[in-house]
Amino acid sequence: MVYCGKPSRGCQMCRTRRIKCDETKPTCNQCAKSRRQCPGYKHDFDLVFRNETQATERRARKSQKAASQKLRNGQAGASSSSKDADAGSESQSAESVSKEVSITTPRNSRALQMAPDQQASCHFVSNFVMVSRQGFSPGWMNYLMPLLKIDRIPESLRLAFTACSFASIGNRVGGGNTFARMAIAQYTQALSATHKALQDPATALTDATLASTLLLGVYEAISANRIGSMAWGSHIEGAIQLVKARGRSQLKTKVGVMLFSTVRTQMIGFMHANQTPPTMSAEWWTSGDTHDTTACATQRLSIRVGELRAEVNRLLSTLDRTPDNIQLMLDLMRRCQMMDQELANWFHDAPPHYTYKTAAWEDNVPNGDYFKAEVYPGRVDLYQDLWVASVWNNVRTSRILLSSSIVRCAAWICAPIDYRTTPEYAWVSRIARETITDIIASVPYLLGWFSKRKHLLERTGLSSFGCGDEDAQKALPGLQLSWPLVCIQNQDFISDSERAWVKGRLHFINEQLGVRSAGLLGQLNLRMPSMLIRRDGTMANLTAGVGFEKMLRGKASNDVGSFFTARRGQVTDQGE
Repeated sequence: MVYCGKPSRGCQMCRTRRIKCDETKPTCNQCAKSRRQCPGYKHDFDLVFRNETQATERRARKSQKAASQKLRNGQAGASSSSKDADAGSESQSAESVSKEVSITTPRNSRALQMAPDQQASCHFVSNFVMVSRQGFSPGWMNYLMPLLKIDRIPESLRLAFTACSFASIGNRVGGGNTFARMAIAQYTQALSATHKALQDPATALTDATLASTLLLGVYEAISANRIGSMAWGSHIEGAIQLVKARGRSQLKTKVGVMLFSTVRTQMIGFMHANQTPPTMSAEWWTSGDTHDTTACATQRLSIRVGELRAEVNRLLSTLDRTPDNIQLMLDLMRRCQMMDQELANWFHDAPPHYTYKTAAWEDNVPNGDYFKAEVYPGRVDLYQDLWVASVWNNVRTSRILLSSSIVRCAAWICAPIDYRTTPEYAWVSRIARETITDIIASVPYLLGWFSKRKHLLERTGLSSFGCGDEDAQKALPGLQLSWPLVCIQNQDFISDSERAWVKGRLHFINEQLGVRSAGLLGQLNLRMPSMLIRRDGTMANLTAGVGFEKMLRGKASNDVGSFFTARRGQVTDQGE
């Protein structure tokens, strides 16, 4: 790699003036004597990792293009990447990668080539590691920063981090590069090393082992090439079990809290994707975490939504249609509606640093192609921070999923009447449409639309990435957006043009940001909740099979009738 000399730990003002800084904190004496404002000191992590993100990608693409041109022209000196890969030597592969990402410099320059693992590490940190600057947000994967500074990094963590780094930069450079092959090799070794660490009682419950397990899940999310091969869920299940075994003592350290918060976030996505209840209660997951009380409150709500959805799914797959069971489903639907009201209250009472505003309105769709459009026609919202936008979208997703469960309950109760004629469906449709619009309006901000329109952007500095240019297009927002976008693309309540636009954004996240799972999930063609309702059997004529006419003459029919009559009155009042 290029040797840039011993990094100066002086303040930025002294570095600019090229004088020796006495490194006094919080303000150096040199600035105080000259009556200058001291800008402070760089973080130790920033002294190690330098911004090479976009430059690395440009050099890699340029190098690959030049190598392929040489092969076509039959010139000597073609790249030996394929030979190195066939040889199977890790050292030869590293040499091949060095050629791919070698820095283009004048011939008389004495600069050496930067090591590929250093470039890959900086690329990964600048794209996925987000740190809190003002204490409002817990960040994302910021547990890596202290763990990577220890003298002897555990092998499982080192290999998992390297695998993610190579996979990240390999996806951004393009297919067929040596980075991808090295990522697979490192991932295979990381699996073995993590398994070994889990078998050892001395290392099984350490921070490094849990971090390794989470990184393996990240690797699957950014590298998956087919849905059947996605092992993200198995890694998250493993992380959940580790957190459970580590107990409440893990919340006594800063790194422990960071890891716990990350696992909780991943658990919520896994729970919603599989319609399974959380391993532990919402109280267990949220008590004792005071780092970001607002985000913690939203996650508590999301976990409770997951508990309700799992109960709905269980009952609809096991209950027979009897008067008592109909009453049971009515009670469950009311609980879901009360939960929805709690979500609506949070929307209304969000704290000031979680507020957002509409910054622009777009009407144009270039060439009428929604799949390629950056912005869907309508409003474009501006958030104070990437983490804030992510929290909003996660709680919005929970509300959409809860709404689907309400419709499923209503459909089961009123069958064989068409559930789309019920007031519940009208009410849920309105909520879902509003929520889908809110998620769509957040996408341009998360995918870098404002970086080209800085006059609209407001800097708050709530959080920033571990290194690199803050204005560069980042992969983390794409990873965080994947689940909300997949959720709304599969909803009955989304329009065809919105669905085409959402699929286009998932394709963009896959191709441009290198999050491969987004591309796979974008290929799904599901319709919820109608598909689940058909599975529940509520679309069929069940009158003869279960004696539904007799139920209509009984007590349950009076309860159902009075309930729907009351709901129609509520919907009418809301409409007026």
